[in-house]
Amino acid sequence: MTNPLPDPLLSYARRTVVVTGAATGMGAETVALLLEADAEVHALDVAEITAPVASARHVNLGDPASIDGVLDDLPPRIDALMHCAGIPGGTRFDPRTVMRVNFLGLRHLTEAVFDRMSDDASITSIASLAGGGWPSHRTELSELLATDDFAAGDTWLDGREDLVGDGYSFSKECVQFWTMWRSTSAIRSGVRVNAICPGVTDTKIMVDFRQAMGDAAIDMTADAGIGRLASPAEMAPAMLFLGHHQTASYINGVNLDIDGGFMAALTTGQVDFSKYDLGG
Repeated sequence: MTNPLPDPLLSYARRTVVVTGAATGMGAETVALLLEADAEVHALDVAEITAPVASARHVNLGDPASIDGVLDDLPPRIDALMHCAGIPGGTRFDPRTVMRVNFLGLRHLTEAVFDRMSDDASITSIASLAGGGWPSHRTELSELLATDDFAAGDTWLDGREDLVGDGYSFSKECVQFWTMWRSTSAIRSGVRVNAICPGVTDTKIMVDFRQAMGDAAIDMTADAGIGRLASPAEMAPAMLFLGHHQTASYINGVNLDIDGGFMAALTTGQVDFSKYDLGG
């Protein structure tokens, strides 16, 4: 006999959820849906959080002391941890800061609260299509994941400027690889670990991506799929789906592309690169 689906399908009633990057963009949309689904939401961000959540705390994921400073304010039981915080590379932030926020802080917070997670809990992160190059860096990523803590991971980055680049793509490779790596041990405690990999999404940092990557690369990624940028509201439902203890109960270690079909077109040779001035 199969387990019945919850009614409504994605109810988070009596579920406690911690969301990073909750103030804007995909994080804000995720929080809004969680509140509609009756979740008890505890929100973290460097920016002001205006949603009517159970608690809102200022935290800088690039600073382990800032993360540690909010741990006592988080609930003793966590049913879902949703990582939506992230910053762009190549513009306002140096590569080391991007790595600290996008990966090292994500990992630090996760491990700090892991023992609070229920036996049917989930961890769901926002990675990116930009992290798809992880297979070429499997050895290096394994070395980084073998570091014990934030400080050791930060030290590991020393002298690896060529690998890290502007920080964005490599940090998202880290999130994708960590999602798969951590899922195998986390599930022994009943905790599933997954991520979504958005395509080009029209958030407030799109201006940074256009500056760093160029309009042609952004337009190609959008055009080759559905033909437009995604909205943050089109990413949030997948966060709730993957984080749900019943509807996604057998999904673990997955990096879910949500890209309007770009990767399908690219993989099958249907992207006409000649239409775009990509430079080089």
